[in-house]
Amino acid sequence: MTEIMTGVNMGTLYIEHEYWFAVFQLVLAMLGMGATLSPKDFREVLLEPKAVSSGSLIQLLLVPLVAYAFISVLGIVGGLAIGIALIAAIPGGTTSNIFTHFARGNVALSITITALTTMVCLVSTPLILEMLVAQYLPGDFVMPRVQIMKEIALTLLLPLALGMAFLRLLPQSAEAFSKWCVRGSLLGIVMILVGSSSSGRLNIEAFGTINMLLISLLILVLALVSWFACRGLGLSATNASAIDMEVVVRNVNLGLMLKASLFPAVIGQVDQVGDTVLFSLLLYGGLQMLIALGFIVWRRRQYRRELACT
Repeated sequence: MTEIMTGVNMGTLYIEHEYWFAVFQLVLAMLGMGATLSPKDFREVLLEPKAVSSGSLIQLLLVPLVAYAFISVLGIVGGLAIGIALIAAIPGGTTSNIFTHFARGNVALSITITALTTMVCLVSTPLILEMLVAQYLPGDFVMPRVQIMKEIALTLLLPLALGMAFLRLLPQSAEAFSKWCVRGSLLGIVMILVGSSSSGRLNIEAFGTINMLLISLLILVLALVSWFACRGLGLSATNASAIDMEVVVRNVNLGLMLKASLFPAVIGQVDQVGDTVLFSLLLYGGLQMLIALGFIVWRRRQYRRELACT
């Protein structure tokens, strides 16, 4: 009985404060990322103009085009369409930098693209959402562009700048600070999962097997499109690895925050669209980790073969 009551209380608490759960884990993630960055990291824009510009364009143009084709060709509507649009509209996630390191990719390039697309998403995110899913939203729904831009500035750019300031002022403590921020962000994800499950909002049966397969297909298509685009542009293996990670590993933290803002949970009310968006984001977040880990294993084996041949 106690366990049931605890689950109910957690579910109620989550619904009442869903937005702040999302803000908590997003701000910590961006603080942690900022504490690993310094102005010199952005010099990569000048040193690797082709790789940086290619990676940024793939993120800002190619990914939304893939999402648009995906939604249009497969006739996806409602909450799933909005979830896919959110996935395409958000930039690469902070963990992409770590995964790039393990995959023997260009970490400096990964950090630069993450930082650039995070700043650009202040404008691009509301634009992409309007272009992709305006027709699937209720007739009286108005896309809160100013609100989205304000929230991106306050929950992404400001914590990122504060993290960078921490690194500059307290460089000896920055690594530990970044680690604890990232751990706190992961705790935030766990709280969102527990809260969503306790409130009955993560319903696999309601979401449907077909929708799960569609999200799985989406991430595979994004990975393949990025792989072919990078090779077609003649980018080196290390640069291509960084861009591939940026495309696959999205900032799901930001997506969760935007979902909580656009479709806030209300106690006692069923929100099928909002719940579908939430499930889409969390499912993509889990799948992107699996894809990234698989890519790391493949890339490290390839790297060892290259060393053996030299």
